[in-house]
Amino acid sequence: MTIFSRWFRRPDILATETPKGPWGGSGDDGNSGPRNPWAQPPGGRRPAAKPTALDEFLRKARGSGGGGSGGNGGFGGLPSGANARALWAIGVAIIAVVWILFTSVHQIGPQQRGVVTYFGKYAGTLDPGVRLTMPAPIADVTVVDVQKIRTDNFPVGDGENLTLTGDQNIIDLAYSVRWDISDPRDYVFQLAEPNDTVRAAAESAMRAVVATTTLDQAIGTGRTTIEQRVAELTQQILNDYKSGVRIQGVAIKQAAAPARIVEDFNAVTAAQQEAIANLNQSRSYAQQVVARAQGEAASFDKVYEQYKLAPEVTRRRMYYETMEAVLAKSDKTIVETPGGVVPYLPLSNAKRLPNPEAVQSTPAPAAAAAAPQSGADQ
Repeated sequence: MTIFSRWFRRPDILATETPKGPWGGSGDDGNSGPRNPWAQPPGGRRPAAKPTALDEFLRKARGSGGGGSGGNGGFGGLPSGANARALWAIGVAIIAVVWILFTSVHQIGPQQRGVVTYFGKYAGTLDPGVRLTMPAPIADVTVVDVQKIRTDNFPVGDGENLTLTGDQNIIDLAYSVRWDISDPRDYVFQLAEPNDTVRAAAESAMRAVVATTTLDQAIGTGRTTIEQRVAELTQQILNDYKSGVRIQGVAIKQAAAPARIVEDFNAVTAAQQEAIANLNQSRSYAQQVVARAQGEAASFDKVYEQYKLAPEVTRRRMYYETMEAVLAKSDKTIVETPGGVVPYLPLSNAKRLPNPEAVQSTPAPAAAAAAPQSGADQ
C-alpha cells in the first residue's frame, strides 16, 4: 500500500482551501494577494475616481454648473457660457465665409455673360472668366448664353397653321425662326417672357408678309423673298421692344393647301396650268400668222419695186403667173380655128387630166376613167 500511496493522493487543486478570485485572494482578506477590482473594498466604501480629460472638457463646455436642468446649463443640452459663445461665434463666422464664397465668386463660361444687379439695379456685365461681386443678397448675377442658337417652330407639333394670302387664298404654312442674344442687359431687363415675345413677333411678321403675297408666290419661287422680308420685319419689331435679340434667319418648311381642300386645290391648279398652256399656244399661233403676213408683205414690196420700173411688163407677167396658177389644176381643151370656122368638138369623148393633188395622195393609177367635162375652159 505504501508503493501506491502517491497514486491515490488527492491533487492540490481539489484540496479544501479558501477560494480566491482570478486576481488572487478571496476578496475578504486584503493581505492574501491582488484584490478583485469589482469586489467591495475593505470598510464598505469605494475610493472616488479621478476625473478624466474628456470629463473635464465636457464640464467646461457645459459650464461650471453642469449640464443638468438646474444651474447654468444651456437650453436643451446646448453649450452655454463664455466658451459656448465663442463656439457659436466661430460657427457663424464659418457659415458667413462659406456664404460669401458661394455668392461672390462666379465662373462665367466662354459663351456666357453675367448680368450683375445691386439690389435689383443694373450694375454691369461680367465677361468670361472667374469674377468677383458683392455677396447675395446685395448683388445678384444672371448668367445668359449669348452664343446658343435658339429655334422656334411654327406650328408646334403636327397641327395646322392656316394663313391668308393676298389673293384671298388659304395655305397651310410651316416655318422656323432662329435667333440668339445680342445684348444680355436688354434681354434680361426688357423681356419678361423672351420665348413668347419672339414667337409673337415672328408670327405677326409672317402673317403681315403673306397677306401681301399671292398664292403662286407663296408656294412657288417666292419663298426666298418671303423669308427675307419676315426676318427683317421681325428684327424691326424686336428692336422697337429693345429686346436684345438678334434674328439669325427664317426658313419656310412647308407651304401647301389645307388637307381638307387639297383635291379642290389641285383641280384649280390643273385648270390654271391648262389656261396658261392654251394662252402660250395661242400666242405661238399669232406669232406664226404675223410672220407669214410680214413675209408676204415683204414679197409684195419687192414686186412693187419691179412694177414701178416696168409697169407693162410686170403687169403681163403677173397675169401669166396668175393664170398659170389657176389653170394648172383644171382640164384644158385647145381649139384651133383655121379659116375662122369652129369645128365640132366632141367634148364627151375627151379625156380628163388627173388631178395633181389626187395623184400625190394616191400614187397608184386610177381604176376607171374620169367622167367627161360638160364645157371647155378658155
